[in-house]
Amino acid sequence: MTAEEAFSLLRMGAVEIIPQEDLLKKLQSGKKLTVKLGLDPTRPDIHIGHAVVLRKMRQFQELGHKVVLIIGDFTAMIGDPSGRSKTRPPLTLEETRANAKSYVEQVGKILITNDPARFELRYNSEWLENLGFKEVIRLTSLLTVAQMLEREDFKKRYTEGVPISIHEFLYPFAQGYDSVPIACDVEMGGTDQKFNLLVGREVQAAYGLEKQVAFLMPLLVGGDGQKMSKSYDNYIGITEEPSEIFRKLMKVEDPYLPTYFELCTDLAPEEIQEVLEQGGPVGAHRVLARLLTGAYAQPLIPARLDKALYESLGYSWEAHGHDQGGAPVVQQAEARYYEIAHGGIPDEMPEVTLHPGELQEGKIAVVKLFTLAGLTASNGEARRLIEQKGLRLDGAVLTDPKLEVVLSQPVVLQRGKDKFVRVIPG
Repeated sequence: MTAEEAFSLLRMGAVEIIPQEDLLKKLQSGKKLTVKLGLDPTRPDIHIGHAVVLRKMRQFQELGHKVVLIIGDFTAMIGDPSGRSKTRPPLTLEETRANAKSYVEQVGKILITNDPARFELRYNSEWLENLGFKEVIRLTSLLTVAQMLEREDFKKRYTEGVPISIHEFLYPFAQGYDSVPIACDVEMGGTDQKFNLLVGREVQAAYGLEKQVAFLMPLLVGGDGQKMSKSYDNYIGITEEPSEIFRKLMKVEDPYLPTYFELCTDLAPEEIQEVLEQGGPVGAHRVLARLLTGAYAQPLIPARLDKALYESLGYSWEAHGHDQGGAPVVQQAEARYYEIAHGGIPDEMPEVTLHPGELQEGKIAVVKLFTLAGLTASNGEARRLIEQKGLRLDGAVLTDPKLEVVLSQPVVLQRGKDKFVRVIPG
């Protein structure tokens, strides 16, 4: 593949490449590029929103370049202020490193991590933990306070009188400095990272290095249009059970289907349009859910999530989601989804063993039972949901929030249509 062909492939799906001509020149040089992504392990899971950037990095790897994943165990203690309306709560170095363990395992589903020529893992505490105050002064002299307040998130907080801590101003410099020890050629990030990536260019120049290319990818929102988050139940983890991935993709609201196809698959624009028009909402949901469920069920997802992969899973493209059969792992996930949708109770579900000390004379308050099982955040929430007829016990709708349950054998708790937990007496 020529440099021009590689450039054309890589820029597909990108929102902005700053500057584009520099990326082309780097590719034309024949040099093996160092492509950086920094991830702050503030939470232990990676979702398909992260996968938008990670899959683009996989393309760089397939072209022979080296990806450097920098785990921000040090910067996570500061907290990235990008897109934040208030200061993030600080984390300890131990907390960030514990979260980082799952990050490293999960990126191995997307990135090629077993080839040292194409993957390197670093922790930015290696250089930031011992960075002297002299260097901090040198870094912070590169930007003015006025430039920092040009950031949309800082500007909004400043005009609204929401406090901005000085340590938050240090975050872009810390992230930018990460590009110095590894001599980064290309730094990847979502559109919310633009300011940080551009600061990295200036930091590199201050240390006598060639400026990196800032490569910005679009942000994937949850299937309901809100920010992708566990608290909104629109978060799709890349290592979740196939049945959960399938279920959550089937719940993506219709207006966001085109975006999910564009950002989460490699289908051509005309193929996306074809399945949306000919498959309709139901068929399109099935195609999306089958394709991604089948891909993420594999130890390493295929390089391309496209029509060929869909057909390799045993489905007919021409049926546009209105056929049956397919790969066993997808079939099982789809069957469970429809079983639950029609009021059935699945055979497989998370299990919780209840400590005997939680029982009084073999009984437990039903609201406490749901809370201990993790289906409600508090007894008060459980009480409200029972009053709204939103909870079930062994398939029966609960109506009495004061009910006490005799727990002499396993019981199935259900919230809504598709959240189940089997509670086993200890």
